[in-house]
Amino acid sequence: MSENQNSIAGLIKSNIRNYSMFIMLALIMVIFSFLTGGTNLNSRNFTNIFIQYSYVLILAVGMVQVIVIGGIDLSVGSVCAFVGAISAMVYNSGGGVVGSLLAALAVGAAIGAFQGFWIAYLKMPAFIVTLAGMLLFRGLTYMITNVSPIPLKDDGYKQLASGMFLEKPGNFQPSALAIGIVILALYIIAEVMTRKKNIENNFEVIPSGLFLGKLILISALVLGLSQRFATYRGLPIVVIVLGITIFAFNFMMKNTVLGRYIYAVGGNARSAKLSGINSELITFVVYCIMGFLAGLAGVISTGNMNSALPQAGDLFELDAIAACYIGGVSSSGGIGTVVGVVVGGLVMSAINNGMLLMNIASDWQKVVKAMILLLAVFYDVYTRRKAGLS
Repeated sequence: MSENQNSIAGLIKSNIRNYSMFIMLALIMVIFSFLTGGTNLNSRNFTNIFIQYSYVLILAVGMVQVIVIGGIDLSVGSVCAFVGAISAMVYNSGGGVVGSLLAALAVGAAIGAFQGFWIAYLKMPAFIVTLAGMLLFRGLTYMITNVSPIPLKDDGYKQLASGMFLEKPGNFQPSALAIGIVILALYIIAEVMTRKKNIENNFEVIPSGLFLGKLILISALVLGLSQRFATYRGLPIVVIVLGITIFAFNFMMKNTVLGRYIYAVGGNARSAKLSGINSELITFVVYCIMGFLAGLAGVISTGNMNSALPQAGDLFELDAIAACYIGGVSSSGGIGTVVGVVVGGLVMSAINNGMLLMNIASDWQKVVKAMILLLAVFYDVYTRRKAGLS
């Protein structure tokens, strides 16, 4: 085998965790296409997946930062229910969509700050603090709702969760395809410029053939998804919100000082501290971000149901944590990407959606998700042990 072939094989092997989640998602979609007679691949179902499971992806974007620093947050489901109830009350009292959204984000961030203070500065275990938070905010939700649903006064609130962007009469929505093409063009330009900059700075880059293959694959995925949206009502507003969230936090994790500090604290908090990084502040900020995103997810899940339910958010934390581990986040901290957990969230969403289409009972759905989480963590531990990292 030539030296070039050896380098490509080594590159693929070193990135097998990243490749495996894409392969897993493709296999799941293909398997369910046979089991559901192709229903899971139609345009309407693709739109429904993003509308119904967008909260998983939003929570996973926050959870990846929490797990990277070596923490955990078991309270996000209860926080979503609590924040959703508050935002519904604000909306029904005349606060409007913007007012209820801002209230939810502020309350979510405040909850994150409350829990982050106990964890970062009082040195309490994250597991205990967020477990207490799970019970606390579930109880508070029951109290403010009187254990009864809070219906929304009109359909304005739910537009963020299930509304469409620039929807027009007809079976084809060109705006969805146009936005997909623009986003793809911007992505390709950014990737080419980043690669050129890395080459100029003598950084290691993947071979040209693999880089081109990566762009072709992502182009096919983006255009295919845009076509699915375009042939059923258009681009959901929640997808735009989700896209902005993913872009912002992916950029933050990869290109800012805060992102580098988060990875440093997760890799070795003591060494980070000795290097001059305020690890307590970084931990506090990460939990504030998690609370902020839990507030956003709470608004979207409430809008999806068109009411604030006291039992809302049940097992949201399991879906978010499973999305992280499936998406390549290390259970020991220090490793993980936003893009990876988004793919992990899509895997969980595709499994949930496929089981619903097959009319599998909810008890079996929980069994399946539990086994997926167990296998994902086992895969992380196994690969790290094989690589000599633990």
